[in-house]
Amino acid sequence: YPDSCFPDSDKKWAAIFEEIIQENKKERPVLVGTLSVKSSEKLALMLSQKDLRYNLLNAVHHEKEAQIIASAGEKNSITIATNMAGRGTDIKLGKGAKELGGLHVIASEKQKAGRVDRQLFGRCARQGDPGSCHAFMSIDDELAMRYINPKLRQILKHCLKNKFPGHKYFVSKTFSRAQKTSEKLAEKQRRKILQTDTWLKDSLSFVGKGLSF
Repeated sequence: YPDSCFPDSDKKWAAIFEEIIQENKKERPVLVGTLSVKSSEKLALMLSQKDLRYNLLNAVHHEKEAQIIASAGEKNSITIATNMAGRGTDIKLGKGAKELGGLHVIASEKQKAGRVDRQLFGRCARQGDPGSCHAFMSIDDELAMRYINPKLRQILKHCLKNKFPGHKYFVSKTFSRAQKTSEKLAEKQRRKILQTDTWLKDSLSFVGKGLSF
């Protein structure tokens, strides 16, 4: 699946909800990765209103984390999880799920680091099993709000609403650039923390040599 982007979050969540329904009708297992507990509970409420059964895995509900994520490959299963949840636990396809196309992974928005997106997508199609993944984005997402210029966001919304030729490529490149900006800033912050730690260690070591009791 190619990435999909929408002018606002309401349209994005409606599209995610519709895709879950369509895949669930095929009896395929679906795993939805969310950025926050709030987003996971928002989607859970939407599914509850349609009487769709699901497993919710976030920081609030963590007692059966390994069990929930391990069963995410069963037919008809819908699992909602924050992206940090269930890491380190393999998702094995249940009986008959392989023939249906395997696990379908949905990213409800792009992360600040591409590495986290790749970890989520890597939950499907493991060890030769079939699977698919689909990333959804909106101009209201945290990544866009923090790392895309407000004027450029307005242009992106206009392009998406009017479906100008080449708008998908333009939006995709802009989000990729925003993600790289976020990654560079995070790397700069980590380097600064490391330098501070090194300075403190050297300073304390120097002071310690002059102490006498």
